[in-house]
Amino acid sequence: MIAHMHVAGKARFGPGVVSQIGEIAASLGVKRGVLVTDASMEEHGYTDRVEQYLLEAGIECCVFAGVEPEPSVETTDAVAELAREHECQLVVGLGGGSCLDVAKAVSVLITNEGSAAAYQGLGLVKKPGVPKILIPTTAGTGSEVTFTSVLIRKSDGVKGGINDDALYAEYCLLDPELTLSLPPFHTAATGMDALTHALEAYTSKQATPLSDMFAEEALRRIGRNIRVATFNGKDLAARSEMLLASYYAGIALANAGVGACHALAYPLGGMFGVPHGVANALLIPYVVGFSAFGAPEKYARAAMLLNFESEWSSLRDRALYCAEGLSELVADLELPDTLRALKKRKIISEYIREDQYPEMAQKALGVARPMANNPRPCTAEDCVELYTAANGEER
Repeated sequence: MIAHMHVAGKARFGPGVVSQIGEIAASLGVKRGVLVTDASMEEHGYTDRVEQYLLEAGIECCVFAGVEPEPSVETTDAVAELAREHECQLVVGLGGGSCLDVAKAVSVLITNEGSAAAYQGLGLVKKPGVPKILIPTTAGTGSEVTFTSVLIRKSDGVKGGINDDALYAEYCLLDPELTLSLPPFHTAATGMDALTHALEAYTSKQATPLSDMFAEEALRRIGRNIRVATFNGKDLAARSEMLLASYYAGIALANAGVGACHALAYPLGGMFGVPHGVANALLIPYVVGFSAFGAPEKYARAAMLLNFESEWSSLRDRALYCAEGLSELVADLELPDTLRALKKRKIISEYIREDQYPEMAQKALGVARPMANNPRPCTAEDCVELYTAANGEER
């Protein structure tokens, strides 16, 4: 096997490292930038802090703080137009994966004409973008280190990714202090997103020894810290471990890809507005149960890395126990564990109907690369059966 590895730009990690953004931006030789973020970052004062650091370094900054939880092509196009009008030479992304995904897309739209929709696909960006500095405030998406920007097209409700090396960031700043204010529910959901990235990259058909190294380290750290970070959110050590795990999982994802869980999760976000981490957390136990015999040694080892203690000795049983351990973890984190629970928890306004499963299945199959990566092939019928299993009984 010939293994390839690509890691984005430069990373700085540690409490307070965000204060170095002015120095870094100045070293890039830029004078004007756009800060892409959302309302919650303004509420916590993070936006003002980052803007002040840039101003102190002599860099003018315009701010867009309207990124949605599930970011759209239309929003991204609007930010790109703002950046072009101000002749921005730098893009700073501050926030969760939605903000970072928009920032990455904006960086290439400044130098490439047209809508973000024109670049959804693989390798469609023609010109390099302007430099970008990404600052994650959740420990989940790993977007700071991937080459993908996932955006919803409002025209048809389909989520699609811009996948191009031009989206790799020049710098990412991993400051665990910025994750301390994240509430328990969001901590759990984004943490399960990171877990899903690591597990699906680990079991991907494109996995290599190089990507496995990062996936295993991410799984190990998540298994030992996700509960503490969720329920004792001021524990800086646990927050630091989760932020590193998310970064490592992002590296694994960028190099090995993800699998069927991500493909099945996309329609939940695109059609119903379910947050991506919530969708992944809900679906991953079912997908692992379905896929276990496609890569039993990997799933058995993943269960051990995640600290799922089992009395089983056979490879078969240990692989299947990974799914059971994930179900228990989702329950411990108090996240929705069925499609019906999404309505009961008021995450969506109406129950997802069984007659919608075939359309969801077709949209999931349209997310071709993750489906192709899955260790067990997944047909349209399999997708419908997985959604049916995940529906849950009336409670």
